[in-house]
Amino acid sequence: MLFFGRYSVAAATLVLVASPAMAGDGAFGWIKGDWYLTLGATGMVGPSFEGSKKFMFSAQPIISLGKAGNDTRFSSRNDNISLALIDDGVVRAGATGKIIFGRDAEDELEGLHDVRWGGEVGGFFEFYPTDWMRARAEVRHGIRSHSGLVADIAVDAFHDVTPAIRVSGGPRVSFATDDYFDTYYGVNAQESAASGLSQYDPGGGVKSAGIGGAITWKATDNVTASLFTEYSRLMGPAADSSIVKERGSRDQLTVGVSTSYRFDFNL
Repeated sequence: MLFFGRYSVAAATLVLVASPAMAGDGAFGWIKGDWYLTLGATGMVGPSFEGSKKFMFSAQPIISLGKAGNDTRFSSRNDNISLALIDDGVVRAGATGKIIFGRDAEDELEGLHDVRWGGEVGGFFEFYPTDWMRARAEVRHGIRSHSGLVADIAVDAFHDVTPAIRVSGGPRVSFATDDYFDTYYGVNAQESAASGLSQYDPGGGVKSAGIGGAITWKATDNVTASLFTEYSRLMGPAADSSIVKERGSRDQLTVGVSTSYRFDFNL
C-alpha cells in the first residue's frame, strides 16, 4: 500500500498539472506562442554534504522555462528547474526537476556507501495570496540517486526597495519518505562495522525546517543577480541519524551568489 501511495501521489501531481495545459487547442496547442528561457548559475559555500559540519564551495545551474505573457512576480534560488504549464499571474504550476550530484564516501563518511549522481522529477504549484507574498510547493521522485519522494514548501515575502533592488525572505520546510532517508542517512550493519558509526534504519517524515533570505538586483530587463543566505535545522529521521549525531551537525548554513539571463522566443 505504501508503494502504491507514493506513485499515486506522483502520478496525480503530473495529471493535475498537465491536464489544463492540454485542453482547448489539443494536446500540443499550448506549445504555440511566446516563451522565455532563463539560464544562469549559482555559486555557494555550504555543508560539504547534507548533515555535514564542514563547509565547501559548490555550484548549481539555474534553468526555468515557461510561457510568456504574465511576468513572473517572484522567483527564488530554491526553485528547481521548472516548466510552467499553467500561469495566469496568480497561480503557476507545471513540471519540475532537480539535478543531484553524487556523494563520495570519504572523510567522516568513510565506510559508508557512495550515493550515485541522478535527479528528481515531479511537479510544482505556486500562488500569490497577496501582491507581496508567494507560496510554492514541489513534490519530486528520485531517479538513480534514491527512490524516495521529497516535498519542499517555501513561503517568501518580497519588497522592492527600488525598481531594481528587491529584498525577500521567509520560512522553508522539507519532507521525505524512508527511501530517501535510507540513502542519505541510513547506516546498515556492514557500514556500521566499516565506519564506526552506530547502525541506523530511518523512517519517513520531516527532513528540515528553516528560513532564507535574498537581495536581488535586476541589472537589466534580462539580467538578474542575487546574494542569498539559507539556514535550516535538520529534524526527524535526519536529526536522529548517527551520521549527524556522531559526525555532523543539525545546523545547516549556506551563503551564495547567483546570476541569470532571460531569453525570449516564439514557437
